Amino acid sequence: MVRPYTITRGRTAPERDDLTLITLMTTVEELADRALATRSSGPRGLQPEHRLILERCRRPAAVAEVAAGLNLPVSVTKILLGDLIAQGMLLARAPISVARAAGDGGLDLGLLTAVREGLRRL
Repeated sequence: MVRPYTITRGRTAPERDDLTLITLMTTVEELADRALATRSSGPRGLQPEHRLILERCRRPAAVAEVAAGLNLPVSVTKILLGDLIAQGMLLARAPISVARAAGDGGLDLGLLTAVREGLRRL
């Protein structure tokens, strides 16, 4: 077992604060294929966890799904995802239904409040 701070090279917080549990991640095939073909690891190469993320995200996957697949805390996963996004190998976007609602200005705050209150009662 490798300690999370080793995987993240000592970083404790992601550089990006816009990644939520439902943010969809998708691999940029061309750049990822090139990076995966290179076997080096370390400061400039990909760590094994980065490679697993790129393989997993060939089909869109939520941040929570990626974290579960890696068996790592979400906070650690977000740091690794941020690395790949910064290198242009991964794209992040809001789920389609959320993106549409935000684009239309149609977020129903009443519904969101009701859901939150229902979850609190559980």
